[in-house]
Amino acid sequence: MTDVVAELRPAAPPLDDATRDGLDDLMVKLEPLIQGRRLHNIVDLLSLVSDAVDMSDDAMVQKVMKTADDAVGGAWTLGNAARYAAAQTSKAPPPSLIGLLRAAGDEDVRRGLHFALKFLSVLGRQMRDDDR
Repeated sequence: MTDVVAELRPAAPPLDDATRDGLDDLMVKLEPLIQGRRLHNIVDLLSLVSDAVDMSDDAMVQKVMKTADDAVGGAWTLGNAARYAAAQTSKAPPPSLIGLLRAAGDEDVRRGLHFALKFLSVLGRQMRDDDR
């Protein structure tokens, strides 16, 4: 292998002092990574990124973008609902039990409660033991 390097070295243009100094500094910083064989992990990570770039086609990019958009939209909706509810509830004293029952008469309240109950149902189903 050193013969190959020796053969290639004369073909390379001579390095100027700034380039040589930069390579020396780089080698000093890479030395612990090379000695600890951690540079291999960086090369493996670069290979993984390269494979992901090679595999990503338009359909995959669109799916990832839609998922990210849905996640941001969901977080935005939850944040807005929480801020609105906090602002509304901070202005008035807590309702009595009768007041809560009256609030349940509102279609939006019932829809939200139904969603919350279905959501909790799905979580409960996933937490159930598989033994049953």
